[in-house]
Amino acid sequence: MTFLQLQGRILHLEFQTKLESTPPLPLRMLDYWVRLYRLYRLPVTQVVVLLLPPAPETVIETAFTVETTRHEYRVIPMWEQNPEPFLNDPALLPLATLAATTQPQALLQRVVGKVNQLEPKQRPEISSYTQILAGLKYNKDLIRQLFREGMMRESVIYQEILAEGEQRGEQRGRQEGRQEGRKAEGQLLILRLLNRRVGELPQEVRSRIETLSLEQLENLGEALLDFQAIADLEAWFSTLE
Repeated sequence: MTFLQLQGRILHLEFQTKLESTPPLPLRMLDYWVRLYRLYRLPVTQVVVLLLPPAPETVIETAFTVETTRHEYRVIPMWEQNPEPFLNDPALLPLATLAATTQPQALLQRVVGKVNQLEPKQRPEISSYTQILAGLKYNKDLIRQLFREGMMRESVIYQEILAEGEQRGEQRGRQEGRQEGRKAEGQLLILRLLNRRVGELPQEVRSRIETLSLEQLENLGEALLDFQAIADLEAWFSTLE
């Protein structure tokens, strides 16, 4: 829930995964409006963004009505929204995963592609938010798989390594070259992420990362999201012994 004071107006923006609440949504919105207006004496625009659809046949109310009292607010059901405006705005991109579609996995793949086209400074934060919201609708393993593969495919370095590997495919086979490309890019990505999370890595740590298998790199990529210091990385290495 967010309150923003705009020029001459208060914006009350609320995100909900479930429609049901105590007190009920209409009464709660009226209560917020009264308190905000009493405090600021400004008009209040209220918007509720419903992230997940309620049970079938559920009526989504957009007003509180008792006798002569009536208070209206806006409800945006994400599952009915056109995904295109969300896909084309980095700030709204995480919400695109919950937009209307007849092909959910294809939509998620488009979102991953958009995330990986962002500027490097924007990408980690928006990617995290996008995966969190996608988790409300999609299988966790699918999310990890698509985001992991997407990050590698969008990388120019990965494309170059993959091309070199495929050129050597006459000697060792296309699959081996592809695996080599994925591993090399995985190492580069992990090193960059670790530098951001725990600071500059000693050379012995970098060398140890270069010995990890592709599967171990993928596991480290998931684990490092919780790292706060290099000691966390050392503790993770100890689990391999």
